[in-house]
Amino acid sequence: MRLPVRPSREGVSFLRRRSAMPVWADLAWRVALILLLGVLVLLLHWFGRAGLKDNYDNHISFIDVLYFTTVTVTTVGYGDIVPVTPDARLFETVIVTPIRLFIWLIFLGTAYSLFFRNILYRWRMARIQDALHNHIVVAGFGTSGNEAVNELLSRGTNAHEIVVIDTGEKALQVAEGLGCNILCGDATRDRTLTDVRIDRARTMIVSAGRDDTSILITLTARHLAPDLPISIVVRNEDNELPARQAGATTVINPVSFAGLLLAGSCSGPHIAAYMADLASAGGRVQLGERMVRPDEVGKPLSAAGPGIALRIYRGGQPVGFWEKGARSLMPGDMIVEVIPGKGSVPDTDD
Repeated sequence: MRLPVRPSREGVSFLRRRSAMPVWADLAWRVALILLLGVLVLLLHWFGRAGLKDNYDNHISFIDVLYFTTVTVTTVGYGDIVPVTPDARLFETVIVTPIRLFIWLIFLGTAYSLFFRNILYRWRMARIQDALHNHIVVAGFGTSGNEAVNELLSRGTNAHEIVVIDTGEKALQVAEGLGCNILCGDATRDRTLTDVRIDRARTMIVSAGRDDTSILITLTARHLAPDLPISIVVRNEDNELPARQAGATTVINPVSFAGLLLAGSCSGPHIAAYMADLASAGGRVQLGERMVRPDEVGKPLSAAGPGIALRIYRGGQPVGFWEKGARSLMPGDMIVEVIPGKGSVPDTDD
């Protein structure tokens, strides 16, 4: 059983978990507690009825005590039956008033928990959903998803443009702490992806921790958003083809990428470092992707700038800088280039 830990402000960690009690049971114990407190006040009033005065007939019966208890606990207080002795007034002040306040707290807590919280949640959900346009959906907030979100934030993406879906409350708390929109749910369900307006998203990152789950999420997303760019993480090389068949635009295998870095390090001590530099927004250099500008059309790829252009994507097909197609840029070409990263040092003239 998963027990997420929430650090307190004093630095002490408390264990907590979602209650397994159904709504009807939760409501039943609250009603039972109110009745128990009411009966307690009734008995105390009955035994202390000598300190009460009935302005109607000067006689305190059990019905009168029951009536007085009801109007006192509910703070109605008609004034026809009143405490007159000092002991009775002290009893009302010290005993009955705290019980009355506690009962009202139970009433308010029940109303908020069962009714107002759901209304407030739906209202906030509707507002966030209406504002979701051109956003990034991250399905799964494990190690890979967390790193992806942090990298997006480092690259300048607004946290409000990111929606994180996960089933783990602890993971969602971390994502919420970064300022992202969060949704606790199963990303393999149509309803969950519909709630995050997947059809209006800019792109989607899938890293569910299991290849089969990630592929199912991709299949569901592709069904709801046929043109959505989807990047998926798979850990088994055999699952790369099923991921593409499910509709993934980009399939990333962290194990294979680590192998590429290791192999590159064998050819030179700086190659792996440079490749990692390219992949990170915090490095001295990074890879960028942009559409060809109108003033660049007709020019060779080598003349594109301000970065160092490496490749063109024309009609979805890659064209290297050494190939014939790179001699003349065309409208609609996508240029992949190396540009200075955030960790670069500006070149200053002496």
